[in-house]
Amino acid sequence: MGPRSRVRVAKCQMLVTSLFVLLLGLLVATMAALTYFGAHFAVFSRVSPEGSPYPALHRWAFFAGISLAGLLALGAVLSAAATVREAGGLMAGGFLCFALVFCALVQGAFWRLRHPTQVEDALLDTYDLVYDRAVTSPSSARRQELEAIHDTLLCCGKSSPSGLLGSAEADLCRGPEAATQDCLQGVRRFLRTHGHIASTLTGVGLATMVYAMLLSSFLWFAIRSGRSLDRRGTYALRPR
Repeated sequence: MGPRSRVRVAKCQMLVTSLFVLLLGLLVATMAALTYFGAHFAVFSRVSPEGSPYPALHRWAFFAGISLAGLLALGAVLSAAATVREAGGLMAGGFLCFALVFCALVQGAFWRLRHPTQVEDALLDTYDLVYDRAVTSPSSARRQELEAIHDTLLCCGKSSPSGLLGSAEADLCRGPEAATQDCLQGVRRFLRTHGHIASTLTGVGLATMVYAMLLSSFLWFAIRSGRSLDRRGTYALRPR
């Protein structure tokens, strides 16, 4: 396979990869929107007491996801435009976007390895605070906050280490609600599902970014060396 054929194949692969990166950015943006506006996470953000670390963590996850989605979309558009127009500057911009996304994903993966339970601990601490306030406070607003969590997670209360509940705690879960799952287990269950999806997107994103950086760097060198696929330099003016 000659140099021009290799470049032609690389350009086709770059266009397909750009489309895949654009779809990946859409998935990341959807994931970020569901994390911020989804009922399971939003209800904890609404009822979080002052001083809780969860609201800040919630906003940080949303803005980080939207920023990653924007970089993915920008990199896909720049690399596709650079492939079609054979523009070295645009290709360098696409490579830079891919490199930034790769670094961010690596940092996020290391953060999850070092703090695997930080999000879970923040949500469980928030539920414990809301639960304790609903049990100890006679205010109906406190119980409404707890009921909002119960209705969203389809759970009720939490199990006692001794297996015995006080009268105020027993009143929270009566009738059919007493047969529902423990809320602490419910929080862990939906976080486990969310974590699996996030890990899958991270792994796919890392592999895609490595491939996209290799392609964009190869095409940038091809463009700089003049191995383009158009017919520049072969046109001739015909007399009328």
